[in-house]
Amino acid sequence: MMLIQVSDWLLDLAFVLYVLSSITFVISLTGRNWAGRDPMQHEQRYSRVAYWMAVIGFLAQGGYIVTRWIAGGHSPTSNMFEFMAFLDFCIILAYLIIYRIYRMNVIGAFVLPLGVIMLGYAYVFPNEVTPLIPALQSYWLQIHVTTAALGEGILTVGFAAGLMYLIRTIPQDIVTKGTRWLEFVLVVVLMLVGFIGMDMTFSRLNQSTMFQMPQKVMDNSGQLVNQTVEYVLPAIVAPANSTIRMPGPMSPWFEAPAWMVGKDSARKLNTMFWSIFSGVVLYGILRLLLRKRLGAVMQPSLKGIDPELLDEISYRAISIGYPVFTLGALIFAMIWAEEAWGRFWGWDPKEVWALIVFLFYSAYLHLRLSRGWVGTKSAWMSVIGFVIILITLVVVNLVIAGLHSYA
Repeated sequence: MMLIQVSDWLLDLAFVLYVLSSITFVISLTGRNWAGRDPMQHEQRYSRVAYWMAVIGFLAQGGYIVTRWIAGGHSPTSNMFEFMAFLDFCIILAYLIIYRIYRMNVIGAFVLPLGVIMLGYAYVFPNEVTPLIPALQSYWLQIHVTTAALGEGILTVGFAAGLMYLIRTIPQDIVTKGTRWLEFVLVVVLMLVGFIGMDMTFSRLNQSTMFQMPQKVMDNSGQLVNQTVEYVLPAIVAPANSTIRMPGPMSPWFEAPAWMVGKDSARKLNTMFWSIFSGVVLYGILRLLLRKRLGAVMQPSLKGIDPELLDEISYRAISIGYPVFTLGALIFAMIWAEEAWGRFWGWDPKEVWALIVFLFYSAYLHLRLSRGWVGTKSAWMSVIGFVIILITLVVVNLVIAGLHSYA
């Protein structure tokens, strides 16, 4: 228990340092306008502090992985909390490597906040160390999941550089398709931020809604007991044919469709509704406060950055992350599936979406290398690819039931 507590402390320390690093990176960029005679010196000083905060946070998170691995007896990638925390670790690792190569301070102002969001998303899920279920009791857990997470972490840096390219190059003084789509991407990111904030808030308010399902399940003693499902967020959609056992702050508006199987499917759908709602509201509040499109607010911070360098960083990150992801999420996954379930491929939702990610980035590399899709087209594809990864991590895990639902 003491080792688990130490691992939790180390992860909390990493989260705090990532938040402080993100804030310091933003100050290093936005403060150039009021920094006095030497804005570049101001930027370098604050960026250096932010970078070392990120390094110390990364080391603390590495300590969390080691201590939790020892305490649990297996790699800390067996559930959504552990996987998202490890994915965050991979994102920061990829950023630190990219920074050492290019020495570009501004990329930290975009990647570190992404790391904060991913780690905040991990905190939404239960963080208890539990024994592995039979399907996960294999050395392939370490090989498959860690490699897939590393690939996704590197691809995330490619997304950050691609997004920076679009913010840097898309004109913000007029409304175009580019400005609209760029704002939409930022709204998608805010949806994840809003969901994290709402889940943490309602968890502390302890205003859960409890539903009783029509089916009974067998408990550990072999007795049939009533099946229940608990909502942390207020209930918009209730499980099909269920009854309210403990009312929450609001009554459900409708029931989930009958085809959504699994006791948690309606709760996951409810989570998606709140994610969309919170993201749209958060975006509206920011627009009212800033009185500009978010892209227009961020564009001045990228003034003076060479767009071709951002395009190169995005391409190199994706060209490295793509084979790593392919190895972990497809090849190693199929080998493990053959050992665990007796087949290499079964069209499980998570398998399908991993294939979609692979095919999309295959198309990205093909179009870039053979058709000359560089610059804006390449940047948009890097952004769309990350949105597909988010769908795989969030929508598929929270809404669609499958063999990977234990995650």
